Amino acid sequence: MNEVNLSQTRNIGIMAHIDAGKTTTTERILYYTGVSHRMGEVHDGNAVMDWMAQEQERGITITSAATACTWRSHRINIIDTPGHVDFTIEVERSLRVLDGAVAIFCAVGGVEPQSETVWKQADRYKIPRIAFINKMDRSGADYQRVIEMMRARLKTSPVLLQIPLGNEDGFRGVIDILKMKALVFDTDSLGMNFRDTDIPENLLPQASAARASMLESVCDYDDELLEMYLEGGSEITNENIVRAIRKATLELKITPVFLGSAFKNKGVQPLLDGVVDYLPSPLDVPPIVGKNLNGKAEERPIDGPTCALAFKVMNDPYTGNLTFLRVYSGKIQSGTSVYNAGVDKKERLGRLVKMHSNQREEIKEACAGDIIAAVGLKFTRTGDTLSDGDYPLVLESMEVPEPVISVALSPKSRDDAEKMSRALGRLLKEDPSIRVRSDQETGETILSGMGELHLEIVVDRLVREFQVETLVGEPQVAFRETITASSDCHYRHVKQTGGKGQFAEVVIRVEPLDRGSGFEFVDSITGGAIPKEFIKPVEEGIRKAMETGPLAGYPVVDVRVKLRDGKFHEVDSSEMAFKTAGFMAFREAVKKARSTLLEPIMDVEVVTPGEFLGDVLGDLTARRGKILGMESRSGIQTVGVRVPLARMFGYATDLRSRTQGRATFTMRFSHYEPAPHSVTEKVVAEFKQSGGAHGQGEV
Repeated sequence: MNEVNLSQTRNIGIMAHIDAGKTTTTERILYYTGVSHRMGEVHDGNAVMDWMAQEQERGITITSAATACTWRSHRINIIDTPGHVDFTIEVERSLRVLDGAVAIFCAVGGVEPQSETVWKQADRYKIPRIAFINKMDRSGADYQRVIEMMRARLKTSPVLLQIPLGNEDGFRGVIDILKMKALVFDTDSLGMNFRDTDIPENLLPQASAARASMLESVCDYDDELLEMYLEGGSEITNENIVRAIRKATLELKITPVFLGSAFKNKGVQPLLDGVVDYLPSPLDVPPIVGKNLNGKAEERPIDGPTCALAFKVMNDPYTGNLTFLRVYSGKIQSGTSVYNAGVDKKERLGRLVKMHSNQREEIKEACAGDIIAAVGLKFTRTGDTLSDGDYPLVLESMEVPEPVISVALSPKSRDDAEKMSRALGRLLKEDPSIRVRSDQETGETILSGMGELHLEIVVDRLVREFQVETLVGEPQVAFRETITASSDCHYRHVKQTGGKGQFAEVVIRVEPLDRGSGFEFVDSITGGAIPKEFIKPVEEGIRKAMETGPLAGYPVVDVRVKLRDGKFHEVDSSEMAFKTAGFMAFREAVKKARSTLLEPIMDVEVVTPGEFLGDVLGDLTARRGKILGMESRSGIQTVGVRVPLARMFGYATDLRSRTQGRATFTMRFSHYEPAPHSVTEKVVAEFKQSGGAHGQGEV
């Protein structure tokens, strides 16, 4: 692909809180660009991008879907991401490979909790964004309030490029304050046709003020435009302004804001213009940086040797794995081989396809900047890098959130047991936020995920896609354990058998770390007391021991381990001996280091009519909730609260019954904190009574 084509490519994601209108907006984009010949509707279960049966039944997006369209001779690759917090890994891996994003906000709801989460994810990957304030036709729509919420909650600088033409039910279109024209959308043509008209006289002062405000904001980031503005502004053209807005957007200084109502077919075409005008092409983003096999950082220019990141693996019942790839440099061709440095394997690229939701178009090659899928890769997992075998590179993988909830699975028959094992293996490859382990005491399979809905979908897929019949236990909280004091352990592992023996001696110190720090291993060995080849096995043994803590068998987190000293034997020492020594030394040290139980705390936002506020607050307090704040608007109360996950099971049903079905809530993981003594006692007692199996987590 030449530079002209690359400059006319946009790789974007559509991201937002659940029910803000992401999928509806994407459906309109596909219709107006000619990809679809009819508009799919989420509420009718026929949206093109929501192709899974579970998505169509629930009216939500579960898996990110890729598609492509053309607008103003530009190819736009689009990924529609889920808004529900349980599927945040889908957003994470999509943002990892995108160059730009469209953030959608509800004109009534504003900046909602999941909007903040995905915005922070985009901040982490330094992705330029434009914003679309949707549902401008809804009662209570207030775009200025959304702008203020963006400033306060997202710490961004929104720059309004349009003002509404009409309010709520009377919303007819938008006023473009660059062109100073009103855009009126034709309802008879489903918004396909719209016309430029003069701005109504009564709105001219507001439009002129908005244009002046926009110019002042943009001038802050462009010296050339500022100079023209200070000289009276007569020389400023729309091209000057568009160039300056683009520059500031790409530098993450501003967020251009558009208005509309996707469901009512108003405002989507100007948004597409904004994607082309203000979001980056692959040429506008810095060269990707990875590590070569020597561990040194290396830039890979777009015209350099082949490099692609596998950002998603999808199970396909007919062809095996479907691996989604973002090509960062060079090109990949069907029938050739690439090298996966992460697993030290060569992969043959059989078939390459461009995706349109779950439809495929076979292609022979893909170039830098493309987002495509490869059929039948055997070894590649989410986050792996595929590169030229002569120039191997490993790109930074993506951050996978820790699961906070578990259920026990038991197959109904022996045949189901084998099928379940294979099915879970495929789902694990597909979704890195799932964890699966076997409970040695009960023989049950423990499935962990990001929330009740997440686990419900996984179990549903086991039944529908893989025909596995399972018995499912009650949800359990994924507690963690940590230490509150430091301790030392000197452990000597000696085992003599008839032949070669085992010998390893280690001296370690365990220390508590700040909450959320994870695990840190420090090699303090001097003088070759333990040879270098045995250091890694010690760490591996410690990591294995961390999987089950001494209190109630939960993983140990937020710990630093220093390997301080040790001894080895020329003949009897081995990697396995030192792995065992590390494992046993850690277990002994943690027992002396005053363990404590940590419980997951959730950020919960409840939106309720004012007359039910007292009942809602009383219930949240009874669930050990800490009220963070309240906001009142038009008789609706929004309550922010932090609640232990253990007390939130079944909350949706309880909230509906308390508020006559009129209140809603959202919940996302916040952090782990020490559980109260009464909770710890109960969890530990249940663990001991069950002979080492975890209780149900209702505390």
